[in-house]
Formats: sequence, structure tokens, C-alpha cells
Amino acid sequence: MTSSRNHSVFMFISIFTLLFLGGESQAKATQSIEIKKEANLTSTLPSSRIRAHVLRLKPGQNLLDEIRKFAKAKKIKAGSILSAVGSLTQVTLRFANQPTGTSREGHFEIVSLVGTLNEDSLHLHAAVSDSTGTTVGGHLTGENRIYTTLELSIAEYEDYQFNREKDPTFGYDELVIKPMNSKL
Repeated sequence: MTSSRNHSVFMFISIFTLLFLGGESQAKATQSIEIKKEANLTSTLPSSRIRAHVLRLKPGQNLLDEIRKFAKAKKIKAGSILSAVGSLTQVTLRFANQPTGTSREGHFEIVSLVGTLNEDSLHLHAAVSDSTGTTVGGHLTGENRIYTTLELSIAEYEDYQFNREKDPTFGYDELVIKPMNSKL
């Protein structure tokens, strides 16, 4: 089934290229196919067993510090945030394409918390709303103090390990997914 799907994708791109892009863009279409194949590499990995962890953070705790401590204590090699419900009195977000974070104090509801983690690193994004419903979001960094509570669920992918390696595209350390026993 995978080969017929790949063939269908190839045919669609080829027809699209001939009808709409003209012959000079054939190289770009071929490059697009290669990118598509590369993007599909991770989707060909088999499903992983998942262990769910739940915890409650309490007033005054720093969200990032507590997740780091938890991941290290549980020796989590690959994980992600399943759900998060709670509030903050301080939030620090780095907005898109900005070099540093912006801190705000007040009362904020966490309306979204997503990301990947392991025992050595976190990559989390959050959206929070204030008392008027104004919502901001970005890369979670710095101090993020719990107000009343944070009910947190974390998925641990038992068959994978997440690593961060420098990607030459922009120079950031990006996610690399490997089977748990891989030497790659």
C-alpha cells in the first residue's frame, strides 16, 4: 500500500508540474518529491508503547524546573505533553523569531501546553490568557510560576529516544527521533 501511495504522490506531482509549472520547474518538483520522501521517514517508524504519567504541581513551583526534575527522575528518553490544566502568576514566553523571552506577571490560565521532552531537554510552547481573555503564546522559557495548580499528563514513548542535534538550516538544535536500541 505504501508503494502505491508513493506512486500516486509521484504521479500527482508530475502532472501538476507539467500542467502548471512548465518544464523549467521539473527540478523543483523532483526536489519536492525528495523532501516528501525524507519527511515520510519518521512516519514509517512503528508505533511505540506509551506510558502515561500524571502529576500535580503546586503554588509557587516553577513549571519548567518541575518538568525537568520529573523527566530526569523517571529517566524519560522520549516524551510529550498530553494535557495541562492550570494557572500561572508569572509566565515567560519567547515570541516567534525573537532572541529573548518576555516575562509577564498577573493571573493567567494555561489554555495550551504542548511539546517534546526527555531527561536532558525540553521544547515546550504555551498559550496563556489573562483575566480579559487576551491570549498570547510562544516558546516557554525562564520563570513560569504556578498560581493555584497545574494538572499535567505526560506521555513517555518507551520504544524511542529523542535527541537534539544541530540542524544546519537555521543552526538550532532540532528533534531527532531514534528507536530506543538504535546506534544511529
